[in-house]
Amino acid sequence: MRITSALALTAVAATAFLSNHAAHAESQVLELTSENFEEKVPQEKLILVNFYAPWCGHCQKLEPEYEKAAVELKESGIPLAKVDCESQSSLCKKYDVSGYPTLKLFKEGSALGYKGTRNAEDIVMYMKRHAGPATRSLKPEELDEFIASSDIVVVAVIPSEKSTTQMTEDLEAIANYYRDDFQFGLVETSPELKDGGPGVILYKTFDEGKNILEGDFTDRSLRDFVRSNAVPILADMGPKNYMHYMDAKTPLAYLFYSTAEEREKFATDLEPLAKEMRGKLNFAFVNANKFGAHADNVGLKSEWPAFSIQDVVTAEKYPLEQKTDEPVTIERIKKHVDAFLRGDFIFNIKSEPVPEGNDGPIKIVVGHSYESIVEDMDKDVLIEFYAPWCGFCQKLEPTYKEIGEMFKGTNIVIAKMDATANDIPVTAPFSVSGYPTFMFRKAGSQDYIEYSGQQSKEAIVEFLKENAVNKVDVNINDTANEVVPDEAANKVKDRADSEVRDEL
Repeated sequence: MRITSALALTAVAATAFLSNHAAHAESQVLELTSENFEEKVPQEKLILVNFYAPWCGHCQKLEPEYEKAAVELKESGIPLAKVDCESQSSLCKKYDVSGYPTLKLFKEGSALGYKGTRNAEDIVMYMKRHAGPATRSLKPEELDEFIASSDIVVVAVIPSEKSTTQMTEDLEAIANYYRDDFQFGLVETSPELKDGGPGVILYKTFDEGKNILEGDFTDRSLRDFVRSNAVPILADMGPKNYMHYMDAKTPLAYLFYSTAEEREKFATDLEPLAKEMRGKLNFAFVNANKFGAHADNVGLKSEWPAFSIQDVVTAEKYPLEQKTDEPVTIERIKKHVDAFLRGDFIFNIKSEPVPEGNDGPIKIVVGHSYESIVEDMDKDVLIEFYAPWCGFCQKLEPTYKEIGEMFKGTNIVIAKMDATANDIPVTAPFSVSGYPTFMFRKAGSQDYIEYSGQQSKEAIVEFLKENAVNKVDVNINDTANEVVPDEAANKVKDRADSEVRDEL
């Protein structure tokens, strides 16, 4: 009996192994290396490449979706490929890969960023959009199917006798601009328009169902038309439509909810307000169970329901105060909206408490102390933007502290900021997209230089000696110099390593 069981288990294991091996062997995803990349990629009119690391959690999650998309796209002759950045580090470095997974679209060898989401259906749709022309010429009998093909489609109506070169060029420019987001079609006439055209109709599966732009259009008027009408009056925000809200350039009001009952209660009262504010303020629901981490980006604690307004251009946020004895109500929301539109608020800065003393070798910078420390015009300042969960930042800490000790009490300030817990001023002429990021500002200057050299004591001190206005005589003990391994010099972007996740 035991022998039979053992044999059965062995057979099952062998079958599983063979099945897995067969699945791997039959993969439709092309494996690229430094040996075949330059041969394979330029010969394809269109190819998507996944730069990944085997240990990366998000990469592992993407793999089955990517494989599924490759199978579906095979019939269309659109290949998908992948590069293992653990074994092909020089190739990944060549294409500026600093986080995993990184998807890059190559058109006849030229690399473009991938702006779609990471599920099979969207990858397929994204690649098919890029495979064809930005604007599809439609016959009358094809229009209904085209309109039904997506949540939002844009149809330009240009009668041949009224067509101009400029109008055609403007349409193509905007269709290319929005190629990642919407499908554009072109017809010669439509009963929806006066005299059959010209004009533009945006068809959508929400709100009023369609919007019409009558008469001749320019690239500016067409872009504004699409931008303002692609955003629902009131709907849930998620990865698929997040950039539509950002692209609208209109301030955005977020209502975070945690239960269906909360959403239903606020929907009834919020919709009339959202309609009234159309063009001045966009409104969106956010499911806190899925995207609650995003609340931190708009100045809110993880307590639901919650409400905040964000200027999507400057990233300034204006959260409704979260009070235990005063729940979020439509009345409070209306007062908050009115105050925002009147300009009554000073925007909210996310900041840890300003540390007392702060006389250690490394100056601790928080949101409320950034200006007084980092923008002190008498001082040269090197600041590290880090994340508590970043392993490379932790490994660098002893070296950075030694550098701080060397310059302590001088006019060269060594500082650091937890960029996950504090806001960098919106006026800062740089952004932080990975950790650690080092920025240096010379005394008397408002310009910043990013330090991207080796993360060793010797290299950083040499950089300061060469670039600082204030000269300090310091000696480096080479034998005590700790060098962070080259692979650690990359910035961490893989959110799978982070406790903080913001899928939006």
